[in-house]
Amino acid sequence: MATIAPDVVLDTRGLIHPMPVLKAKKVLNVLEPGKVLNLVSTDAATRSDISMLVQRLGLELLETKESRGVVEFYIKKK
Repeated sequence: MATIAPDVVLDTRGLIHPMPVLKAKKVLNVLEPGKVLNLVSTDAATRSDISMLVQRLGLELLETKESRGVVEFYIKKK
């Protein structure tokens, strides 16, 4: 798989539910269509929160990576 080059990186490591998804929503609200947000989180609840956010806002989850307790989400605004 090709490497995804995000337009914005949002590092929320250390923050807990609901802060990572609230911060992501704030960035996504001003992100232009077609742009990609890379959300970095250490909170396990973020996985389900992002899934719901993507469905609710009609976004596209391009990829999810997990390594050593850090989860990265690549979210494209349509």
